[in-house]
Amino acid sequence: MGTSQGTITVSGTADIQKHVLDRYDENIAYYRTGSRYNKRAYKATRYLMILLGALVTMISSLSSADFIKARPALSVTFAVLTPILAALMAIVGGVSQSFQWGAAWSDMVITATRLEKERDRITVTPPNETDPIKELGLLDELVLRETQGFFQRLFGSGGPGTSEPKAIDGR
Repeated sequence: MGTSQGTITVSGTADIQKHVLDRYDENIAYYRTGSRYNKRAYKATRYLMILLGALVTMISSLSSADFIKARPALSVTFAVLTPILAALMAIVGGVSQSFQWGAAWSDMVITATRLEKERDRITVTPPNETDPIKELGLLDELVLRETQGFFQRLFGSGGPGTSEPKAIDGR
């Protein structure tokens, strides 16, 4: 997630808390939107794999049937269609494996939920009792860990593996 922190100009404690909460809300919205996309992609490729697998099995079985063999044009069609469907199945499986939509969906939902938990904690804490620097640091740490996990899963790089973020103020 590429949010720029920029320069913050605030006049009071309530404004600072609003800025912190706005940053949380922005990141939560990003992770919720991303998780919905990954969920749809994951489910679509899973259903497509089931459909293609069933079609390959059915077409290859039918190609050996006598009523198909009796018709040369149909026999050739089925003989060509079977490897084409199998190749499509391999492509869909490869794309699904490459983009890891299931894992990305899971990680994004978990990160959004963690961010919501922290946002809710900040919301119920009186503005004069929050440390905005620590709160923004915690937010950045949660986002950074999810981002590192994403790149590590996708490319095998991206720094240390994901784990529970360390509490900035001992929580």
